[in-house]
Amino acid sequence: MQRTFYSLVAAGAALIACCYGFARFAYGLFVPTFTEHFHLTPTMIGVIGAGSYVGYCVAIVTSLALTERIGPRRTAVIAGVVATTGLSVVASAPAAWVLAVGILMAGTSTGLASPPLAAAVAQRLTGHIADRAQTFVNAGTGLGVVASGPIAYLLTEQWRLAWAVYAALAALVTAWVAVTLRGEVRNQQGRTDFRRWHRPGTVALLTASLLCGVGSIAIWNFGRDVISQSHAGGLATASWIVLGAAGIVGALGGDLVQRMGFRTAWLAVVTAMSAATVLLAVAVPHAAAVLLAVTVFGATYICMTGLLLIWGTRVYRESASFGVGLAFFALAAGQGLGAPLTGLLTESFGHLTAFVTAAATGAASLLLPPASRRAGGDVPDSAPSDAPLRRP
Repeated sequence: MQRTFYSLVAAGAALIACCYGFARFAYGLFVPTFTEHFHLTPTMIGVIGAGSYVGYCVAIVTSLALTERIGPRRTAVIAGVVATTGLSVVASAPAAWVLAVGILMAGTSTGLASPPLAAAVAQRLTGHIADRAQTFVNAGTGLGVVASGPIAYLLTEQWRLAWAVYAALAALVTAWVAVTLRGEVRNQQGRTDFRRWHRPGTVALLTASLLCGVGSIAIWNFGRDVISQSHAGGLATASWIVLGAAGIVGALGGDLVQRMGFRTAWLAVVTAMSAATVLLAVAVPHAAAVLLAVTVFGATYICMTGLLLIWGTRVYRESASFGVGLAFFALAAGQGLGAPLTGLLTESFGHLTAFVTAAATGAASLLLPPASRRAGGDVPDSAPSDAPLRRP
C-alpha cells in the first residue's frame, strides 16, 4: 500500500505539473513577452487564454468516456502526448493565431489528465489515504508553476527555447506515467450511466466550481503582467515561483478536511483566495504585499481545487473520474468565461476593477456551503471518502 501510494503520487503529480503548471498556467507567466512579440491587447490576451479553458472543457468530456472505455493508464498517456504537442506548437508559433492553437491544445491536456489520475487513485487506495493521495497529486500544479518560473527567468530572451524545454519535460513524464500505471486495477463498479448524472449535491458542486473559476482567473492570466507594470527587475517572476511553491501547501487539503470538516475548510479557503486577489490589485505597488498576496493565492487555489476534487468524488462515489471531471469542467468553464471578461474590464476600467470583480464572483460561492442541506449537502463534514453520504 505504501509503495503504491508514493509511486502513484509521484508520477501523477509530475503529470499534473506538466499539464497544469506548464501547458496551462505558464501562459500567464509569458503574457508580457507575448504581448510585445505578437502585438496583443489585454482583450486578445484574455481571449487566447480562454482557449486553454475551452479546450479543457471539451477534453474533460472526452476523458471521462476514454477513462471508462480504455482505462486510466492509456488516457493519462494521451494527456501527456497532447501536452507535449501543444507546448511544442507554442514554442514554434510564427503568428498569434498559431500561438492560440498551441495554447488551446496545451490546455486540452489538463482536461484529459485529471479524470484518469483520479480514477487510478480511487481504484488502488481507499478512505483517508485516497483523499490524501488525490490532493497530493492535485498539488502537482504548484510544482509545475515553481519549475516554470526559473526556466522562464533564465530564458527570458529565448521564450521559444523555454517552451521547448517544457515540451521535453512533458515527454519524459509521459513515459514515466506509462510505466507507473502498468497493471492497472480492474474497475469493479461497472460503467457510469452518464444519462443519470444529476443527483443531490450536483447543482451546488457545479455552481461553486463555476464561480471559483471566474474568481481565480484574474491572477492566473493577468497577475504577472500587473506586477511587472509596477515593479522593475525580477519581482514578477519571483512572485510566480513563490505562488507555485505556496501551491504545494495545497496538498494538505485532504488533511484540512479531516481536521476542520469540509464546510469550514471550504469557507476558509475560498475567503482567503478572494482576499488575496483583492490584495494584489490594491497593494501592487508594495513588494511585500505582492509576495503576501501570491503566497496566499497559491496555497488557497490549489487547496480549493483539491477540495473540489474530494467533493466530486464523494457526490459520485461510484465513479471518481466522473465526479472530478464534472467539478473541473465547471471550474474551467468559469475560467474560460472569466478570462476574456477580465481582459475587457482591465482594458476598459483598469486592473483594480477587474480583480475586485473577479474576487467578488469567486466569493459568491460561499453562498453554497458544501455541507448545508440548502446547497445539496452531499459532502459530510470530517468523514472518510468511503463513508455513507448524507442526503438532504
